Amino acid sequence: MVKEKLIKARKAKKHTQENMAKILHMTQSQYQRREKGEIKISDEEWEHMAKALDTNVEDIKEDDSSIHQVNNYDNQSGNYSASNNYFYNIPDFVLENQQDYINLLKKEIQELKEEIIALKAQKK
Repeated sequence: MVKEKLIKARKAKKHTQENMAKILHMTQSQYQRREKGEIKISDEEWEHMAKALDTNVEDIKEDDSSIHQVNNYDNQSGNYSASNNYFYNIPDFVLENQQDYINLLKKEIQELKEEIIALKAQKK
């Protein structure tokens, strides 16, 4: 999972990935893989990053995955039912890209519906 809060804080302080990598005594590639969520960030590394960014760990730390359990009470049966919901942080640009694609597909569907109507009218 991409560490959006960490990236935002780093950019706000005008640090590059290379700067952060030097501070943490690692290569830029190793640091980049941590930001991308490919490598787990240790608690000690979170502490060093927070100090380098002059912030609190809580302000930049994001868990690798979020699992939320929802308990639903059914009034009729008197039972609880539990379900696990998984929530992931997806970058805005990915969501925007998907929304653009959905809009394109909706437009194409509408055009096809109009074409079908025109073809049915020609048959009559």
